[in-house]
Amino acid sequence: MTPAIADSLFESSAAQRVREALGERDDVWIVGGALRDAALGRPVVDLDLATAGDPSEMAKAIAEVAGDHAFELSAEFGTWRAISRGESWHVDVTRLRGETVEADLLQRDFTVNSMALPLGAAADEPIDPAGGLADLGRGMLRATSPGGFSADPLRILRAARLAADLGFAVADQTAAPARSSAARAGEPAGERQLSELRLLISGPDPIGGLAVLDALGGTAGVLPEVSDLRGVEQNPNHHLDVHGHTIEVLRRLLELEGDLGRAAGERADDLRALLDEPLGDGFSRGRALRLGALLHDVGKPATRDDSRAYVTFIGHDHVGAEIVGSFAQRMRASRALDAYLRGVTLHHLRLGFLAGERPLAPRRVHEYLRATEPVSADVTLLTVADRLSARGEGPIASPEMVQAHLDLAREML
Repeated sequence: MTPAIADSLFESSAAQRVREALGERDDVWIVGGALRDAALGRPVVDLDLATAGDPSEMAKAIAEVAGDHAFELSAEFGTWRAISRGESWHVDVTRLRGETVEADLLQRDFTVNSMALPLGAAADEPIDPAGGLADLGRGMLRATSPGGFSADPLRILRAARLAADLGFAVADQTAAPARSSAARAGEPAGERQLSELRLLISGPDPIGGLAVLDALGGTAGVLPEVSDLRGVEQNPNHHLDVHGHTIEVLRRLLELEGDLGRAAGERADDLRALLDEPLGDGFSRGRALRLGALLHDVGKPATRDDSRAYVTFIGHDHVGAEIVGSFAQRMRASRALDAYLRGVTLHHLRLGFLAGERPLAPRRVHEYLRATEPVSADVTLLTVADRLSARGEGPIASPEMVQAHLDLAREML
């Protein structure tokens, strides 16, 4: 098994550039996710290095070979990053946390990330003091130390993300201390939380990741806006409460990603190209839209009115946009991501109001496009997922109204 891990590692472009820059030094180890992915037969792209030497010197040497640049990523942890935009990888170089590499590994988050391979020994056995290889074989996510969650509550969110990404079960002896620290899940710096949320929402199973976050008790700390949607009952157009509906909208959006023709017809390729465009904070427009789907109804709890026979949420689009703005501020999101998320939240009702007017006069089409710019296509796709998720007995949920909405969305796109 070990030679295969080493072969997979050193076939990657990043590892080849690292060896070219540093040689086969005995004070540098490849650590963490790259070994995990190599052992699982997954592609290796980025690398983490631990070193007893000078991280800045090594990162600069790697960047010089890659023809790009290096910069300090974290003064607190002594981490430098070398990037290669042309080859789409980066290498993070960090000082050893401890006197030995074994001591360093035992301070890491999960056993499957607590392995190391010396840079100069491709065929040697990985250093694996916590039993990460065995846990990989069992499909088990286990904390390297039960105290790891209290030391860094961000690991609660990371556990959810990794469990979904790898398709692993969270060990009982890991879930218990995670739940004990769950009240602190929202304490880490906003940009750290946003980075993990991006990886979770962009991964292969974001709904599974959110379910694990729920099971570990972390949703209220990380995503209180989403947690507050539980138990908020809706009108007969909906068969689920607001939280259940939100998860269903995300599920429908994921389905549409695989069949954009259903929403966009012959413009599906153009829509996919748009969704693939980079936006900010590492998000593409499409991945940001997934996050927008999760947040689009956060204004409903504050606007729910059951004083009449029919439950309403009048103004939840505007209130929701304000709440989303507060979320973005808490996460220290870029202006681009902030504006995007507020835009899709603010405008997610507009197309539905127009569905009964088909065929639309050109003036009404232009009003919609001007009002929703620059998220017109994105929010139109979101409305399709939203409408497909409403399967109640009310008039808006009727098959005729759903089809009218889909037809209008295709025309608008």
